[in-house]
Amino acid sequence: MDLVTVQSARVARERGDLLLAPGEVVIGGGTWVYSEPQDATGIVDLLGLGWEPVTRTPDTLVIAATCTIETLRGLDPFFEQYADSLLASWKIQRIATVGGNIALSLPAGPMTSLAVALDATLVLWTASEERRVPAESFVTGVRQNILRPGEVVRAIELPLASLHRTAFRRIALSPLGRTATLVTGRTDATGATVLSVTGGTTRPHRLAFDAPPTAAQVAASVDSIDDWYLDAHGSPDWRRAMSLAFAEEIRAELA
Repeated sequence: MDLVTVQSARVARERGDLLLAPGEVVIGGGTWVYSEPQDATGIVDLLGLGWEPVTRTPDTLVIAATCTIETLRGLDPFFEQYADSLLASWKIQRIATVGGNIALSLPAGPMTSLAVALDATLVLWTASEERRVPAESFVTGVRQNILRPGEVVRAIELPLASLHRTAFRRIALSPLGRTATLVTGRTDATGATVLSVTGGTTRPHRLAFDAPPTAAQVAASVDSIDDWYLDAHGSPDWRRAMSLAFAEEIRAELA
């Protein structure tokens, strides 16, 4: 799509280039920016910063914000399920970025779901400062997040221990439809269990248990969610009911 309001475009080459002029916005792959009209008057392309897509430490998998979803999906079979939840062709997955999907902050954003499910930490940059925030607290509502003016997502830090044992459930109104709800679970050797509910809520929800939870504990935790989303892809009551069913399936599977 032509962006008729855009008057300038530049490629960021160093961190100082993240200092944005009024009206400038940053892009990673640009698959969303070019999909509909924008108010921006200038575009700053982050790909010129040359961030390594994936790096590893003994305890952490670090995903650059500019890492493509195609690259991410090849890292682990668990990640493939999230990549497929994007409902995008292979052409889009080759260009769309992990950080871009998170920064967009849509309820059905699969990269947000992945980051929350694995207790990721998001690294946020400005031209001169850095801060780290839990992924679960980044998205605050539909198309709303905690990014400050001039701040971008730099990286997603995934603890490798979070991949110990995992489970995944997702449903949509049609085989290739927008996610109605997405529930994931994981547990570690101690029995500590974390469930995450996304897609069907306006913001992500992380439900943590110090020991393997009972069915009643899981049901009560899911029932405490109060922001079920209403749109053409599902009613709040149905999303709640499916999330309850999936959470119990995952509890039993992990137990």
